[in-house]
Formats: sequence, C-alpha cells, structure tokens
Amino acid sequence: MYSTIPLAALSGLALVNAQVPGATTIEGSPTYDGLPVPGTTGKLGNAAITQNNPKCVTYNATLPSTGSIQGYVAATANANGTGIFFNVYLIGLPSESLGPFLYHIHDQPVPADGNCTATEAHLDPYIRGEIPPCDNTQPETCQVGDLTGKHGNVTVSPFAAQYSDLYVSTQAGLGSFLGNRSINVHSANTTRLACANFELVSSSCNSSTSGSNSTTSTTTPKPFLGSASTTFVSISAVAAGLVAFLL
Repeated sequence: MYSTIPLAALSGLALVNAQVPGATTIEGSPTYDGLPVPGTTGKLGNAAITQNNPKCVTYNATLPSTGSIQGYVAATANANGTGIFFNVYLIGLPSESLGPFLYHIHDQPVPADGNCTATEAHLDPYIRGEIPPCDNTQPETCQVGDLTGKHGNVTVSPFAAQYSDLYVSTQAGLGSFLGNRSINVHSANTTRLACANFELVSSSCNSSTSGSNSTTSTTTPKPFLGSASTTFVSISAVAAGLVAFLL
C-alpha cells in the first residue's frame, strides 16, 4: 500500500505519529481525532495570498464516469487575479457511515494506471503537515490543498459548494499551482475513494466584478479514469449542477 510513497515521506509520517498522541496513518495519510491548534502553521510560515492569477483560466478535475462517485471540482481565477473561485459538485457518495467525506488537492497527478495512492500527500508548499487539523478561522495556516479543512466537509449527496480560496493558484511555476495536480475524494478515515487530474479547459468570463466572477466552460473536460464548506447551495442549485454535469 505504501510502495508509491517516497521513503522520506513515510519517515516524516512516522515522526509525526511519534510526536502526536492518537495519530495514525491510513493509506499513507495521517489521521487524528484531536482538535485544531490555533496558530499552527507551516515550517515556511503562513500561506501567501496568490496574486496575478491568469484571468478566466479554468482547471477542471472531473471524476471518472465509470466510478460510483462522480462530479467535478472546477477552479477559476477571480476577475481581479487574487485567489481562486471553486465550484464543486459531487454525487454518488457511499454510505453516510463512512463520512463526513473529504476532498483535497494532492501534490502529484493521477498516473496512467489510475492509482489514487500515487498522488501522494496534500498540496503543502509551506510544509504545514496534516496534524493538528486545519483551523478554518485561520485558512492561511492550513495546507494549501486542504479544501475541506478550510471550507467544510461533504455531509450530503448530492453535494454542491462554491467559494473563493485566496491561497491556491492557477499561475504555473508557483508551489500553490494546481494545474499539474489532482483532486482526491476520501472517506472520514482518509481512504481514497476517487481521484482525477486537473486539466485546463476553455472558459469565458461573464462578469467584470472583482472577486465575484463566474465561468462557463466551452468544452467538456476529459475525465481521468482514476480508481475508485463552504457555502451549501439550495436544492434548485443542486439540481442545476446535476443537469449541467449530465450535459
């Protein structure tokens, strides 16, 4: 199970487990039943707000249509270039007993064999680590890729959410760039249930208001066949998301 995780990463997890009571690892990811510790941040400090993100560029991670869990995570730069606007839609989640469910940006893309474990750990350019859990009142102290830590877990299916994240980037070359990475959906115990690569898709802006733009894809993103908040939207919005996804 751990064969795809670098030895150095495993050593780091072992060190974390030795230092934090109650911490364990499942599929290479640490789990911890403790509470967030305010002020905990990365070894390189707090995450920086991303600026100058390319306007109206959208990356979309579409879960495979062959899996039971389907949906997408779309990321578009805000109109003022500061931070990223996320549009999330998930359906087909398993039993609620396995939740609440989580989704994160992982550091590596899904390989050709579809092995979600090979995507390694969360996107974490500031070397914050997963333990203790993210304090969502201080999102700058969280891992950049910990979307549920900052914006809320998945507690219903279908699930739809929209929010801005100031610390993720669509600008290539930055440690916070998501375009060459993946999304993973997990059960509450961090087991990886589904994954997909972010891919650049054509998009267009339909608003000039800074920080509040939306985007419309003009092409259907090709899903990667990987293995198998936030503000909740209304029932009508969930239905609209499902129609858009099926189209």
